[in-house]
Amino acid sequence: MWDFSVGKALSAVIRTAPFVLLRLAVYVGIAFAYLFAAGFGAILGFGFGHFGSNPDAPAGGAFWGALIGFGLVSSALYLGRQYLLYLVKAAHIAVLVEIYDGQPIPAGQAQLAHGTQFVRTHFAEASVLFGVDLIVKAVLRIITGTLNAITAFLPIPALRSIVRFVNAVLRVSLTYVDEIILAYLIRTRTTNPWASAEDALILYAQNYKHILKNAVWLALFMWGITLAIFLVLLAPAAAMAALFPGHFGIWAFALAFIFAWAIKAATIEPFAIAALMQVFFKTIEGQTPDPLWSQRLSAASGRFRELGSRAAGWSPAAPPASAPKPAT
Repeated sequence: MWDFSVGKALSAVIRTAPFVLLRLAVYVGIAFAYLFAAGFGAILGFGFGHFGSNPDAPAGGAFWGALIGFGLVSSALYLGRQYLLYLVKAAHIAVLVEIYDGQPIPAGQAQLAHGTQFVRTHFAEASVLFGVDLIVKAVLRIITGTLNAITAFLPIPALRSIVRFVNAVLRVSLTYVDEIILAYLIRTRTTNPWASAEDALILYAQNYKHILKNAVWLALFMWGITLAIFLVLLAPAAAMAALFPGHFGIWAFALAFIFAWAIKAATIEPFAIAALMQVFFKTIEGQTPDPLWSQRLSAASGRFRELGSRAAGWSPAAPPASAPKPAT
């Protein structure tokens, strides 16, 4: 079974309600942006379709218009993802770390300012935090990307279909592991994020079977809840899709998925982070990075070697200040 306290994780998330509401506003706003762009594109495409002689042209134009609108929002979200990580996720994780360490935290809007200020103090540029996150994701895929890593902790039969399923679950579980490594950087008050990420990855590799087991439990739990939310949202999503011109049965599923994803990202993912944070910090307590694992990762991953070279060349403009004191 898992090794985290559900009650402690839920309590931590509840105490960071201002961030949960902020995440909800951001992600539901993104979902509505998809809805608006797809609907507006469908209307434009439907209108342009009437200029053709083909009787099916309006419906086809509506479909392609909606698809283009959907793609434009996806592109904007892809370009802005580093700032979403920097201003929302990292600030929330910073406050969750302080709760884990028993530190007092402010409430309301002051909590948002407190978390954001901490991240800006220790990661002066969004590009640095985003660059670290990308490399960490790449190295995590190397660590968990082999059959040996799977069979080391899961007693599964040697059936290809089951192996593929387990691989898919592992890939989903990595969503939470890379954010726990970010929590490690925040907790250690890093002055060199590249070097701290290198240490965190080694510590994870030393303990990956135990940590990954918990991450898989969380991934199954989170996506089970997300599936339930998706099924509940299908009916209202179908009502929204019915407002689009043409025949848009597929958009009901797309809209339900987007809104379910938004709710998951806003309210369920913080629970997974708070839970896995317990496992990671407790597991690595008193440990130091093992040079043998450093050699293994260096041999297996060029991205891990990149962390080392960036760490060696790191020279921040000014040493980060201590964490801001919570408002009283």
